[in-house]
Amino acid sequence: QVQLVESGGGLVQPGGSLRLSCAASGFIFSIYAMGWYRQAPGKQRELVAGISSSSRKTNYPDSVKGRFTISRDNAKNTVYLQMNSLKVEDTAVYYCHVWQTGVEYWGQGTQVTVSS
Repeated sequence: QVQLVESGGGLVQPGGSLRLSCAASGFIFSIYAMGWYRQAPGKQRELVAGISSSSRKTNYPDSVKGRFTISRDNAKNTVYLQMNSLKVEDTAVYYCHVWQTGVEYWGQGTQVTVSS
């Protein structure tokens, strides 16, 4: 079965960096686009980064553009999210996501807290 397992979250000061990882299993990772979403308390879940299967295309909302970088290693079935210049408003639970022919899958999420 499809499994997405995130790691790398934690507490960081404003201006700091974190790198999230998502280990995927149970499907052919290399043929699917992947995404990272986040959900802050009281807010809707939002996309923060997407990457095509070949890594040729990436997309980001304006709120994280220039600070976050998504990448993937198809040999390791892993997608990453490098987050730099973190802000307090980046505090949220971050989720890995894949959409497969009408079915979407989510990881369990990893908490990122940006606070001084």
